[in-house]
Amino acid sequence: MKLSIIIVNYNVAFFLEQCLKSVLEAIKGIEAEVFVVDNNSVDQSVEMVKKKFKDVYLIENQENIGFAKANNQAIKKSCGEYVLLLNPDTIVEADTFEKIIQFMDSTPDAGGLGVKMVNGKGEFLPESKRSLPIPSVAFYKIFGLSKMFKKSRRFGKYHLTYLPEDEINEVDVLSGAFMLLRHSVLDKIGLLDEDYFMYGEDIDLSYRITQSGYKNYYFPQTRIIHYKGESTKKTSINYVFVFYKAMQIFAKKHFSHSNASLFSLLINVAIWGRALLSVIRRLLTAILMPLLDALLIYGGLLLIATHWHELLQEYTSGSFSATYLYGMLPVFTLIWILCIFFSKGYKKPIQVERLNLGVFAGVLTILIFYALLPEEYRYSRAVIVVGTAWTFMITNLLRYIIKKIKIRSYPIGRFHSQRILIIGQKDEIQRVTTLLSMTHYQTDFVAFVHHLPQTTSSFYTGHIGQLQDIITVYRIGVVIFCNKNMSTTQIIDVMKQLQSFSLEFKIAPSESSFIVGSNSILTSGSGYFLPLNSIASKENRHKKRILDILVALVLFFTLPFNIWIVKSKRIYIRNLFFCFTGKKTWVGYCPAENTDDFVLPILKKSVLFTTDSVDLQRFDTKIVQQLNFQYAKDYKWFNDIWLIIKDFKNLGR
Repeated sequence: MKLSIIIVNYNVAFFLEQCLKSVLEAIKGIEAEVFVVDNNSVDQSVEMVKKKFKDVYLIENQENIGFAKANNQAIKKSCGEYVLLLNPDTIVEADTFEKIIQFMDSTPDAGGLGVKMVNGKGEFLPESKRSLPIPSVAFYKIFGLSKMFKKSRRFGKYHLTYLPEDEINEVDVLSGAFMLLRHSVLDKIGLLDEDYFMYGEDIDLSYRITQSGYKNYYFPQTRIIHYKGESTKKTSINYVFVFYKAMQIFAKKHFSHSNASLFSLLINVAIWGRALLSVIRRLLTAILMPLLDALLIYGGLLLIATHWHELLQEYTSGSFSATYLYGMLPVFTLIWILCIFFSKGYKKPIQVERLNLGVFAGVLTILIFYALLPEEYRYSRAVIVVGTAWTFMITNLLRYIIKKIKIRSYPIGRFHSQRILIIGQKDEIQRVTTLLSMTHYQTDFVAFVHHLPQTTSSFYTGHIGQLQDIITVYRIGVVIFCNKNMSTTQIIDVMKQLQSFSLEFKIAPSESSFIVGSNSILTSGSGYFLPLNSIASKENRHKKRILDILVALVLFFTLPFNIWIVKSKRIYIRNLFFCFTGKKTWVGYCPAENTDDFVLPILKKSVLFTTDSVDLQRFDTKIVQQLNFQYAKDYKWFNDIWLIIKDFKNLGR
């Protein structure tokens, strides 16, 4: 056996499927074995592997045992001359394994190897090559010197930014996302250190390889796409603590006592510094919009009130008191802000309809409040009326400006409408277009581009040789690659070619019902299989469970009246009990065969089915799948109530 590939998975089923497709394509002609170690995923990763990749060795863990332990499980079972540790959120080129094996065979002093990694936008990932994080290197990294002086051999050591991206070089540290290891070296130095739960084990293993007399190489003659951080949120406080805790373990294990103490001090400064900055950033992000609204609303009210008697001097005399200007107007402002808040006008993505609902609720509250005030505090209703108009105008204008300047922290609108370009052959383009129509992704325009440099069909907007012109003319924002028609190498080349454009890149794997991508290296990839309001969300599952209980209670207390409507009365009473205790749900999926293409969130066995919502006598498998999919992707509790009322007689099913 030449190569053993090990992939540790945790709740990234869609990325894992795409990764495995690319791996199986790349091992053709190579004596290789593939392991997937699943750390107790709940997203049907295991079921997907069993159904679609029967030749893969699957190890199912009953708990999340961490990255190091999971890899070691498979390494102990592997028999390849080389062992590759590969992240599930990666895609390899078709000749990746052939090239890395050739290099290792011809380089006997190589103990480990890493490759050139690019993110979901085709941008080079600097962690493809790294130096050992000794205290001085860590200091330069933590305090930003490595970023300021990238070409410096002293300050740029952390990511070796002074080394060319396209040249083979010796490096200290390999990335755990793609880490090729000589099995004989592992036999000599030992497996991954299981003291590390996640992060740091790649640094530790890389260091032990060099300490044993072997070398680690950065090999950029092949590339992989790495949707960095799909299993973890790398911007979270928890990530900061876990990562730097791993660094402390490494320092205590390999550094002298004095260096370890210095390193730990730097790490603690970094942890608390990052935590403090994160808290401040989140606090500012949370209060900035309400604060701007409050300042603009109050400023407008104050301006209206102070100049009111000048505007209508022939109808009124005098001016408002300081109590009104600096007491009542701030109260009115606060009422509007609170009403917008409780109407979810500040919930992201910010929706204008929620904002306007809050403003409307605010003016009603203010008028009620105004009516309850003593006569001496009732000043001018006209100021409230004009102030309401001002509040509607200025809050909507603020959001319009934010939308135009595209502040990422404040996404405006229910969903962003995108101009999409799809590259591939006609049959695949049509399949991807159908997938898009089944998601929340709204589009203004869809252009079709043939993946070869020429085409005569009127179906296509143009061919790949005209790509840059098409993107410019049609103002494209998203490019989707049909993976069936384009290799990973071609996809990365096009990504690199289009880096000057501000684009999102997505890949549609062949024979799959999802499209994956990553908006940036800091954001988790966007799987378009289920949208934001899917039944998989915690909030919707909670709503569905409450609805099951409430319906069961209502039906139980009205049982003497409603039981005569139901066909099977005995089963109906049993269903009342089952739905109340959580053994069943009132509405759910209709059983269907051959559902490999529709991996849906798991629901309890249901009394009524999605197919009960339409008046058809017979259903083929595709129709059942579509109805189940629609129910799962856009769950609304009132649809359940409507179906229960509509099909009440079958509640005893």
